[in-house]
Amino acid sequence: MVAVLLCSLATAVLMLAMNRFVTKSLIEEITAAGSRVAAQMERGRLDYPLAQRWSRKVQIVDPQGRVVASTPQLSGKPRMSTLLPEGTKPATAVVCDGVLPAGECDIVVAQWAQRGSDKWIVYSSSPAIPPLIDPRLDAVAGGGMMVLALVITYLGRRVVITSLGPVAAIRAELDEINASSLNRRVPVSLGDDEIRDLADSINRTLACLEASMERQRQFTADASHELRTPIAGLRVQLEEAQLHPGETDLNELLTHSLADLDRLQAIITDLLLLAKLEGSAAKSRERVNLATVVRAEVSRRADPQKMRLMLAPEVPIDAVLGQIDRLVTNLLDNAERHARRTVVVEVRPDGDSAELTIDDDGEGIAEADRERIFERFTRLDAARSRDRGGTGLGLAIARGIAQAHHGTIEVKTSAAGGARFVLRLPLATSNNNGHEPPHGFS
Repeated sequence: MVAVLLCSLATAVLMLAMNRFVTKSLIEEITAAGSRVAAQMERGRLDYPLAQRWSRKVQIVDPQGRVVASTPQLSGKPRMSTLLPEGTKPATAVVCDGVLPAGECDIVVAQWAQRGSDKWIVYSSSPAIPPLIDPRLDAVAGGGMMVLALVITYLGRRVVITSLGPVAAIRAELDEINASSLNRRVPVSLGDDEIRDLADSINRTLACLEASMERQRQFTADASHELRTPIAGLRVQLEEAQLHPGETDLNELLTHSLADLDRLQAIITDLLLLAKLEGSAAKSRERVNLATVVRAEVSRRADPQKMRLMLAPEVPIDAVLGQIDRLVTNLLDNAERHARRTVVVEVRPDGDSAELTIDDDGEGIAEADRERIFERFTRLDAARSRDRGGTGLGLAIARGIAQAHHGTIEVKTSAAGGARFVLRLPLATSNNNGHEPPHGFS
């Protein structure tokens, strides 16, 4: 419908333009015919016939308004018009009926002819051009319009099908993708256009969903395994006490049961903390001194003499105090658990970052395991042999807190051959505007 409407409008404009062009050409031809007769009058000799075509009509009117000569169609008839030339320029008008045949309209051109001292008028005319110039031409234009409309419709449909075909393929593929087939991807078109960008964006989203689902499956499996162990141990102890109540030491049973419950509680607490780090909105932060946080945590250790401190006086960061405390605690717990004799803790500013370095003189961590130790419930063989009830989530929580504060944690080899954990956090960039000093500053 749009193609037919546009083509009809274009055809109408074309026909109008052609009508004006032909009418202009006809007026020029009529004027030339009248000028030829006027030139003959000025020479004093008229050539007959006055018009070279039967459709042309010519009248010569003397100064008194009498018709003195005309073409055969107007013989014996009064003047065809009272139109007078405008100065030296011919005057043009459309005249209908009168001395003309009934129902006919002519284009009339009036111009002066000088004969002696008198001015005579030469009228020349020809039937006006109808709006539809020629039936054959109209038929060609109409047929061309219909063919053009069909071609536009066909090409438009092909373009739409070609453009929306990839979209249909993407939709069909998405309909078949579910939680069990997130490894599939939608087809990517060859062109460099918005549809290709859409497919790339969908595939990136599917990749993120697949990775998230895989992490969730792995997390669920690991959590189930870690929770099953203390629950199974607790159940065995209680069933044994139930079967042999007389042989059960109540205090020993309660001690072991409480230890298992402590382990369950620790795992659940760490899982909740990880969930909050990943899913909750960021808490309001305050300016804290990282050196003060480290010093306070070391002072709470059972054996603070094992820690050798090298702390810069002021290393300010913007952080959630409780989370930074937990991060430092987990790193120190890990170093203390694996160190033989000494743990070296250093806090200093490094460019735009606050750097916390913790070195131990233990067995160190193989380069292949330096990323794996930050995965949940991952404990290396050495860690398992020296573990004192850890949940296997400490380093995962530490990295999660660091990332939540736009920081990083990496593992290297210490000077003593053990492990070196390097924590970098952005230094505080704005001053505290309150009246009370920030945490850890005086």
